[in-house]
Amino acid sequence: MQAAEYNIVKSRFEWSDTVKNSDENIMEKVALFIVDKRKAFYLLFAIAFVFCAICIPKVQVENDISAYLPESTETKQGLDLMDREFVTHDTFSLMISNIPYNQAEKMTDKIEEVGGVKEVEFDDSEDHYKNSSAIYTVTLDSGLDNEREIEIENEVKDKFAEYDCYTYSASIDNSSDSLAADMRQIIMYVAIIIVLMLLFTSKSFMDVAVFLIVFIVAAVLNMGTNYLLGTISFISNSVAIVLQLALAIDYAIILSHRFAEEKQTKNSHDAIVAALSKAIIEISSSSLTTVAGLAALMTMQLGIGKDLGLVLCKGIICSLITVFLLMPGLLYMFSNVIDKTVHKNYVPDISFWGKIVMKTRSFVPIIFALVIVSSIFLSSMCQYAFDQDSVSSPRLSDSKKAENKIKENFDVGGQLAVIVPKGSYDKEKKILQDVEEYDGISTALGLANVEVDDDYCLTDKVTPRQFADLMSLDIATSRVLFQAYGASVSQYTPIFQDVDSYTVSIMDILMFVHEQMDYGVIDLGEEKNSDINEVYDKVSDARDQLEGEEYSRLVFTYKGKNESEEVIALHDKVREEAKRYYDNPILVSNAISALDLKSSFSGDNQKINLFTIISVLLILLATFKSSSVPVLLVLTIQGSIWINFSFPYLMNEKLYFLGYLVVSSIQMGATIDYAIVFTNRYLELKPEIGKKAAAIEAINGAFPTILTSGLIMMIAGFLIGFISTNPVISALGKCLGRGTLISIILVMTLLPQIMVLFDKLVEKGAFTLKKKEKKERTGIVYVDGRVKGYINGYVNGTIHGMVKGDVKAIVENMSGPEDEQKQ
Repeated sequence: MQAAEYNIVKSRFEWSDTVKNSDENIMEKVALFIVDKRKAFYLLFAIAFVFCAICIPKVQVENDISAYLPESTETKQGLDLMDREFVTHDTFSLMISNIPYNQAEKMTDKIEEVGGVKEVEFDDSEDHYKNSSAIYTVTLDSGLDNEREIEIENEVKDKFAEYDCYTYSASIDNSSDSLAADMRQIIMYVAIIIVLMLLFTSKSFMDVAVFLIVFIVAAVLNMGTNYLLGTISFISNSVAIVLQLALAIDYAIILSHRFAEEKQTKNSHDAIVAALSKAIIEISSSSLTTVAGLAALMTMQLGIGKDLGLVLCKGIICSLITVFLLMPGLLYMFSNVIDKTVHKNYVPDISFWGKIVMKTRSFVPIIFALVIVSSIFLSSMCQYAFDQDSVSSPRLSDSKKAENKIKENFDVGGQLAVIVPKGSYDKEKKILQDVEEYDGISTALGLANVEVDDDYCLTDKVTPRQFADLMSLDIATSRVLFQAYGASVSQYTPIFQDVDSYTVSIMDILMFVHEQMDYGVIDLGEEKNSDINEVYDKVSDARDQLEGEEYSRLVFTYKGKNESEEVIALHDKVREEAKRYYDNPILVSNAISALDLKSSFSGDNQKINLFTIISVLLILLATFKSSSVPVLLVLTIQGSIWINFSFPYLMNEKLYFLGYLVVSSIQMGATIDYAIVFTNRYLELKPEIGKKAAAIEAINGAFPTILTSGLIMMIAGFLIGFISTNPVISALGKCLGRGTLISIILVMTLLPQIMVLFDKLVEKGAFTLKKKEKKERTGIVYVDGRVKGYINGYVNGTIHGMVKGDVKAIVENMSGPEDEQKQ
């Protein structure tokens, strides 16, 4: 009987050895194909690398956040209208310090000598000369690209290099070079940190070289393919490469460690095939939460969220492709070198910390609970900034230093454009006159108040005699011109009635006369023609800037900070004044842009948080097949987010809104991986050694992974925060670094404690409760399930069959009843 049963057992085990899980079988075939075709992949990656390297300098970068506003916002509509209807001349302010007025006055001609300078505004008022400092408003020709405008600004500065000279512009973007220099410095530091961390946590020096090759290729692929997107934001262009390295570093480490494990029992070829087949599923699962967090950004109304989410998701995909397709070949190629450069493990054993965590589990969670509850309240009190001038960075760019220096002496102010339907100069003139009297308004400009001389404005209506006096024409010629104009617009009063009582706006008659001169119909003589042409140039320029096909533009200069209550109230007052004459005036300014960003923030905030939490919960539900474990993990990371964003309130700082939206999604999507690493180890070890010992061992086992990726992301964030001179980038970096640090602390401290304290909840929340018993049997034992222990030798795997011999193991779902076991 025993012999027969033994034969059955033997046949069962032989069947078990030959039949494999279908998913594993597919993955092995995929891995085998990748390894065997590695040289083809080398060639493909080389071609892609060269193509992307060439494309990187061609990537167009948008530095204006308002360009990403939803189409429905007032700012976006106004900007589109201004681009379509009006010509806009960019300007910059030039301040020269410690210079007498008579010398400052002479500098105007020197500035105008620079090619591309249209005009220079300077006078003896306090708006232009104060405290022995002169400030010039330099207007540039239209149609110049940003690069040429920066060159002109630098040429002007070079002319006065021997003076204390500063330039500032709100319309000319000169931040690209500064940002690029910042990021080169940050990337250099991050690269050093990555190398040091990998040397510390890797098992071979050659592993580090392989990692660096993979990282560089993945980064270049991501940066180069940005060219295919057309234009990307300055935020994506600046931080994507750093975040890509920090977020995706785990993928290469996982494959490397798998390869090292498999090499203990296999040759290099079989080891890399086996390692890759297992790593594909593991790495893909690990990347899902990260991608979910980044994808949440793409749900924002503000277009910059889609831009940043798309670039970062693309970065993760580039990293996955590089790890899956390029890295296996590199590991196989350098297998012997990897073996020869093995070094000792530098990662310390931190079991002592796990013991401290377990000893303090009775009161530390209570402290954390109080901290988190307080943080929920404090983070809700956080003041958000929606204008870049409302936040600052630890380091200032040269442009920002110059701006601050200028603002110490002069009130540069902001510009407010009011766009109204054209056609009524009387209404426009009334608005200009009334608004100019408001406190906080420095200047008002529109066609209706552009002066021709001391007595007339451009849109004033004049008689033939008044026009003759204005342009020094004889009255007879002026009358003929007015009669010709009347006929051209089908008004025959000046022909058949009294021409001297007929009135035409100065602008209209000038435009008509110049047009007829071009046609050769009118010739007033060389001197008069020259005078008309000179006045026409000024009129045409003013009209191009202030009047389009359908709309007119009124431009005001206001004093104060864009997000101050005074400036917001002033904008409301201007709007009400414009509404007295027009149904739907459109206002465009940095203050209005900040209000539009603020209105989109609340909706984006709720949408991103909801999308991130739900998607991460669903992924965790599928991963752990439990309803309670995902909740505990998400609460832990969400707690770290609340704590993170309570700091700005405690430090009495404004937080730039993008820092919150971006970091909260990245922090949830990326640092949840740290919690997953710990929890996987804990749940695996708990049935064998008990929950307390499992928590201690899981902390120690998860430490190298969390140390590597966590510290790299944390340090990268802080480097961005403290090195970048751009306040938006700086705010994002500081929040990311601080949030990652808090997440690491909570995962390594609070999470193990609550997993142990809520162990019963974890058990009850499992979708499938497995029967786990420690069995000690001798003889023939029927087994169906996962076995970890000794069966005439150590076994850790899934067995479907019968064992004859000594069994001392933890058995899940054991199918053989007591009466079936033969002694």
